[in-house]
Amino acid sequence: MARAIVHMDLDTFFVSCERKTNSQLIGVPLIIGGGDRGVVASCSYEARVFGVRSAMPVKMALRLCPQAKVMKGDMELYSRLSHEVTEVIKEKAPIVEKASIDEFYLDITGLDKFFGCYKWTDELAQSVTKETGLPISFALSVNKTVSKIGTGEAKQKGNLEIPENKVKPFLNPLSIQKIPMVGDVTFQLLSRIGIRTIQTLSEMPVEVLQQMIGKNGIELWKKANGIDNNPVEPYTERKSISTEHTFVHDTIDVHKLKAVLSGMVEKLAFQLRSEQWLTSTVTVKIRYANFDTETKQCRVQYTSADHILTKTVTDLFDKAYQRRMRLRLIGIRFSGLVRGTYQINMFEDTEEMLSLYQAMDNIKNRFGYDAVMRCAGATFKPNNKDEILKRKL
Repeated sequence: MARAIVHMDLDTFFVSCERKTNSQLIGVPLIIGGGDRGVVASCSYEARVFGVRSAMPVKMALRLCPQAKVMKGDMELYSRLSHEVTEVIKEKAPIVEKASIDEFYLDITGLDKFFGCYKWTDELAQSVTKETGLPISFALSVNKTVSKIGTGEAKQKGNLEIPENKVKPFLNPLSIQKIPMVGDVTFQLLSRIGIRTIQTLSEMPVEVLQQMIGKNGIELWKKANGIDNNPVEPYTERKSISTEHTFVHDTIDVHKLKAVLSGMVEKLAFQLRSEQWLTSTVTVKIRYANFDTETKQCRVQYTSADHILTKTVTDLFDKAYQRRMRLRLIGIRFSGLVRGTYQINMFEDTEEMLSLYQAMDNIKNRFGYDAVMRCAGATFKPNNKDEILKRKL
């Protein structure tokens, strides 16, 4: 039996959320992002006509579309509406994977016996729009890769169904940039040797591709040929991530304690960005040599940026550590998590800061977490009791 995998994507999600709460924004070129030195988190189709796109500096976007309205963005609103959409989909679909704040995969294999998979999915999409007021696009195909690529095309052509016998004809003429794992670097590398369409990539010897790109070459070749056996993972929402560090010898050295905290924040923030989470609540725990324990907690704007979280953790530590007594343990917890499709808080941070985080994360992903870090946190060496706790609903 051929699989039936649906990819659903909320159209210009941040923009749609703002227009849901303020109908006067309908039809207006809209940019969601930071100030003059910030970057575009999302933009309306009216702004895209002028060449505005996500991750572009706001200053450049306004030069392209000076009449656009710039809004800071409200992650609490977006998170709440995303949760509403999730509940509608979970109520009706047998298996749901929430890929990001505005993307979902559904495995509806077997429903064609009762309803017809496309008809069932179309009715679900209509239910989402009716119950939440948010437009949503979808594509139905035999695996996650083809359905995701299909959704991108569906936003221009209408919702798509791509059966198994039409996968190759559908993929072949498209640009290799449509494949989810192809970034700018890979695109430029392949373009230099004349590989610009998925068909050309699919016909390339897999061994040559592996030599050029490395271990991802085989996976890329499979995707170009419409092969993807990855399952739809049932949706579960994480509540928090945390880490604790127990010192071998109790210490009163505040400089050392703050250096360790800085390293712990950097580690957890990298994990947030890697898994596409943003946190809104920060908690610091300390345990004295006599086992007395103190905790301090505060709310922050949704973020996954080290520099914001480090300052917050340091301030909480200063409030919690009020006795001149040695400490045996310190801990940090980030909670109130929401899915975020961006690596840092693009509503506040500058283009330069975004580039810095992306460069550091790329190095960490390629060479390991310890490959690059801030000097302040370089003294942090996890011991056997240091553990990241993953709590799920």
